[in-house]
Order: sequence, then C-alpha cells, then structure tokens
Amino acid sequence: ILSLKSFLHHADPYRNFNFVVTYGQISPLGVPQRGILINGLFPGSTIECETNDNVIVNVVNKLDEPFLITWNGVKQRKTSWQDGVLGTNCPIPPNSQWTYHMQVKDQIGTFSYFASTGMHRAVGAFGGFNIQARPVIFVPYLKPAAEFTLLVSDWWKSDHKTLRQRLDSGKALPKPDGLLINGRPRATSFTGQAGQRYLFRVSNMALTTSINFRIQGHTMTLVEVEGSHTLHESYDSLDIHVGQSVSFLVTLHSPAKDYFIAASTRFTKPVLTATGILRYDGSTAKASLPLPVAPTYQIHWSMKQARTIRWNLTANAARPNPQGSFHYGAIPITRTVIFSNSKTTIGGKLRYAVNKVSHINPDTPLKLADYFNIPGVFKLNSIQPTPRAGPTVLAPSVIGFTLHDFVEIVFQNNENSIQSWHLDGHDFWSVGFGGGQWNSTLRRRFYNLNDATTRYTIQVYPKSWSAILVALDNKGMWNLRSANWPRQYLGQQLYGRVWNDEKSLFTEYDIPQNALRCGKAK
Repeated sequence: ILSLKSFLHHADPYRNFNFVVTYGQISPLGVPQRGILINGLFPGSTIECETNDNVIVNVVNKLDEPFLITWNGVKQRKTSWQDGVLGTNCPIPPNSQWTYHMQVKDQIGTFSYFASTGMHRAVGAFGGFNIQARPVIFVPYLKPAAEFTLLVSDWWKSDHKTLRQRLDSGKALPKPDGLLINGRPRATSFTGQAGQRYLFRVSNMALTTSINFRIQGHTMTLVEVEGSHTLHESYDSLDIHVGQSVSFLVTLHSPAKDYFIAASTRFTKPVLTATGILRYDGSTAKASLPLPVAPTYQIHWSMKQARTIRWNLTANAARPNPQGSFHYGAIPITRTVIFSNSKTTIGGKLRYAVNKVSHINPDTPLKLADYFNIPGVFKLNSIQPTPRAGPTVLAPSVIGFTLHDFVEIVFQNNENSIQSWHLDGHDFWSVGFGGGQWNSTLRRRFYNLNDATTRYTIQVYPKSWSAILVALDNKGMWNLRSANWPRQYLGQQLYGRVWNDEKSLFTEYDIPQNALRCGKAK
C-alpha cells in the first residue's frame, strides 16, 4: 500500500521530536496545581521548522487519560489522518505512544499546537509552532536580529478534571483567574540590543478570551498573520482573538531601560492583564508604570482595526510567486453556507450549537467510519447549510462539500458574546465583518475582494457577522470549530467532509499504517 510515508518528500529535511506528556506541579498564579507538561516544560517547547519540512512528532502519553494534540493552522495536505482531533483520530491511550507524520507543505508563519482532548489544554499541553521561509524565498521585511515566541493564555486555578466535570454537569466555566504570557502572569522577559529589530510571534492560546497586545514605548509593525505576509501597518496595540497568531517587527529605538509588554483581556469584566518585560541589553532601569493604555470594550474600534489588516499582494509566501497572483475576488462562488451559533439547554444542561445541531463525538472517529464505510456512526448532512427553526438536537454534525468547491461561509452571531471560528486543513480569506444580520446585498458594501489576508481563525463580533471565502482543495474530514474551547467542548463545532469519488494518492493519502483503531473500527 502506498501511504503518506511513501509520498513524503525525501529531499526535504526531516525534523524529529519526542513529546513525553506527563503531569507535574506548577504554580502560575502562586497556587500549586497539577499541570500537563511536555518534556517537563510548561508551556511546551516551540517547534521550529522550515517550509516543506517533514515534521515527525512521537507523543508518549503518560497521563491517566486518552490524549491527542492538534496542530493549529498546519494544513495537513491530503492527510486529515494527522489532524489530531476526535473526529479524525482515536486518542492515544494512557501509557502508550503514537507518532504524527506531517509535512508543512507550502506554509510559512506563526502557528501553535495544543491538546484537543477534554480540558487538557486548560492546564498546559500547548506550545508554539513556527515555520520559516526557505532561504531561496524573499521575505518582505528586513531580517530581525532574533525572534521571540509569546503564548498568551487565560488560566484557572482549578484542575482540568474539575473544569471538565463542571462542563459535563451542564454549567458554564467560571471566569478565568488570570492571564499568562509564556506561563507566567508577569516577569517573562525578552532581551535585545538598542537599535536592532526583533520579530515577536504572538499567539492567543486562551480558552475563552480575546486579548489586546502592546509594548510600552514602542510601535509594532505587523508583518504576518497566520501564514500570510501583510502590509506593514504600525500599531500601538492590536486585538488578537482566541486561536489567532500574528507577527510584529519591533525596533528598539527608545532610551535603554526595561519596558512593559502587556496583554489584557477584551470584552470582559473585570479586565485581566499579564505583563512581561522588554529589556534593553545592559539596562539597569526597571520598567515603570503606567502600563500602555488598552481599549476596554469598544467593539466598533476592534472591527475597524480588523479591516486594516491587509494582504501584501506583491510579497511571496511559501512559494516564489506573489500572494496577490491568486485573484480570489474574481473566482465564482460555487456555494454559500451560513452557520449560526446558539446557546441552549438540553435535558437541563448547557449546550452550544450550530444551525440547531450540537455536535457530539461518537466513539468511532468520523474519518475512520467514513473510510471503512461503518454504518450508524454519523449521517452526512446532519447539519443544514443555513440556520433553521426548531429544537436543538444532539448528533455528530457533518456537512458534505465537493473537492475544489469555492465556498462562501458566513458566520452569523446573534449572541451578545464575541465568537472565534477555526477551520482545520485550510486557510481562507477573511473578506468581511459587519453588524446585524447578513444578507447578500452586503457583499458589495462590506467585502474586501482585493487584499483580505488568508488566515485560519476569524472573530465574529457580538450581534454581528463575519464572512470568509475558502477554496476547499484539501480532501478529507475537517473540523470547523469554535476556538472558544468550552463552547467547542459543549457542541459548537462540526466537520466538513471534502470529497470526490476518485481514489487517488494525488488527492488523499491512504490510512497510515500506524493508525489507531477504536470504537466500531477496532
């Protein structure tokens, strides 16, 4: 059988990682608690690789529960088998190991990884994942003296099992107890030389909250968003929503001392803040208050700012052709889908839903059931392509798409809370944001059909809509989920089956020889 391993490009380098996943005591907010460590570290170490590298990660699960890692934004070309979510993979049982085989094909930029099982990621089990451009590809900004990876996360003093039991009992999570930068509420420091420029890769790893990010006394030039080179806009502060990643260039042009790096929650009461330190080499002067000012609730400010993030049309991405050579705005839309999120109760318990379907994970991963034609696991098109009336149902939520469809997806948010949506296996153009109810006449007024960035996570403001365009060119079973983890856990997710009937390794790799079997696929 020809498999992914046969087709991995042997000319491209291999990077091998071994992740030993254990419990360990940590005290991010000064209270000892059980965290989940990767190779003894919280957060886990950053994966550094280059476009087209073969990334091999052996995960050893020493927890007392099944465990999976998903690779946020890594496209897994032709192999949803490696996606690491419960719809595609059987979880790794306790005291066993499983090896992911990925190729970061035609990708550059700032990504992350985290545990996709239960509430494991609430107590660690996450890290950065950075893909550098190949040396032969021109990068559209001056080379930084160094790079810094910053992972911002909200935090609870509770154990992950306590948080999961609370959700299972039908109650919402309490508000987080704090905010962390690289696992600490303050004092994480980054040292640079005066006059030099540095690349800050910032990911919002929070479970529930958008953040605003800023550096005291310095402007930040945005150069990349989730694998897309952007126009070089400068910001004093930038909103980064749940699951999103960005890169800034920062030049150390201020007097030599320490400066606060600040991340604070958005659209929350109270506002939580974490601080780090940008230290000029040789500095003896401590950072001084006040912290740089952040917006607090202004939704329109955030939406207006989001529209300023634009694609650099002349820059190369992972290949030596300009990003703008793909004229997405001129491609005919083959299908429009509208997904509306909702909050409900079923059997007296809190659930979240999309188009009145609250997703549940069957014991047999959807991908395995599909591959082996196992009946009774899921029903294709169990979720409708537009919002419907009636009661919310519990079911595996799967919608069918045809391979190479060019699809418009509208996320309609009629709730009072901000949403964040992530699509596995693809990136998409974030073409529009607007208030109220979406309708087709808004395309002409609000869509950016010229230089919207591609990305893999999009925010949807309260009582608002966001629209994306996506070329579904990656065959497989792909998770579309709320990046707000409790909402995802309680049903606000679905799977898109991107399919054609041709069985060919040019469109999808075969099942890996090491694939775990569970449920009805045993």
